[in-house]
Amino acid sequence: MPEPITLRLPIDTDGKRVFDLVMECPPLDVNSAYCNLLQCTHFAQTSVTATQGHHTVGFISGYIIPERPDTLFIWQVAVAESARGQGLANQMLTHILDRPATTDVRFLETTITESNKASWALFQRFADQQGAPLESNVMFDETQHFQGDHASEMLVRIGPM
Repeated sequence: MPEPITLRLPIDTDGKRVFDLVMECPPLDVNSAYCNLLQCTHFAQTSVTATQGHHTVGFISGYIIPERPDTLFIWQVAVAESARGQGLANQMLTHILDRPATTDVRFLETTITESNKASWALFQRFADQQGAPLESNVMFDETQHFQGDHASEMLVRIGPM
């Protein structure tokens, strides 16, 4: 029987493991290892690490939007192939929203490319669970913001929750 998965606040030594996990989870954009270190320290209260034994099997990075303290922005969701199909991403989102740091959060936002069906399904399920509407529109345009090097990122807004 596999070891249970534990959800916890990220710590500084998670940064490289998060970097490696994201590398194994296409189509996620790979950030620098330094960025992942900052996510695991500066944004620990609004992020989560999922471990199974000594392995990092999931990570969500997020932050409260400074101008809108009622909105949690989810930057990235990564789940190792070995942990998929168990509802881990949904559990991690719920774990973040159950923390004291997110008490005032009424809205969740993220961006998703139109082709990322797994992320669309995750956030639609989450919205349904919360009994909250999900709205989307273009946030970063393929041509205007990425000069054709990246698909448009759709802003997804769930809430009020």
